Amino acid sequence: MDATTLRAAQAPLKAQYRSDPSSALLTLKSSGTLSSTSIACSLSSGPAVSAAKQKVAGLHPAAGGPDAAISGELCSGDMLLEALVACAGVTLKAVATALEIELRSGEVSAEGDLDFRGTMGVDRNAPVGFVEIRLRFVLDTDAEQKKVDKLVQLTERYCVVLQTISKAPKISVSSSRKEKMGSLGGTMELEQ
Repeated sequence: MDATTLRAAQAPLKAQYRSDPSSALLTLKSSGTLSSTSIACSLSSGPAVSAAKQKVAGLHPAAGGPDAAISGELCSGDMLLEALVACAGVTLKAVATALEIELRSGEVSAEGDLDFRGTMGVDRNAPVGFVEIRLRFVLDTDAEQKKVDKLVQLTERYCVVLQTISKAPKISVSSSRKEKMGSLGGTMELEQ
């Protein structure tokens, strides 16, 4: 996709978001099922993910990207929620095993709200990124509520992805570019 094609795809979306700000508000969702035989969580996925040979990140349709069911390109926001569901599910299973809490089955879901006006540069006051994420567990267990509460509390404490996004770690951003090396045709990487 070149710049002209991208601008053409985004122009009507930007106009829509300016005239109807509520149309820029979307909730992305992910879910998974806890394994009944191991410490694992299977992610539920739509047809685009199922058909893809590998996961390829692309623009969300609300940002001018193609329909994921056709292109196989997935929104990175969806992948973030998938990572949260997977990590929380595996952590919950590990903690349940350690606490000897029998789980017959369970589901994990996450949904997050985005305002595409921020991502698209339509409104500088609109946030870029998720403004709220909700993580939910539905568990089939005979454990008393006090033990289930402890299970969820410890899962929240030890889930790497949840802690990473909730505690805003120190992040550094850098770039480099490859330069051609004379007539040899090789490349070298230059740190910026």
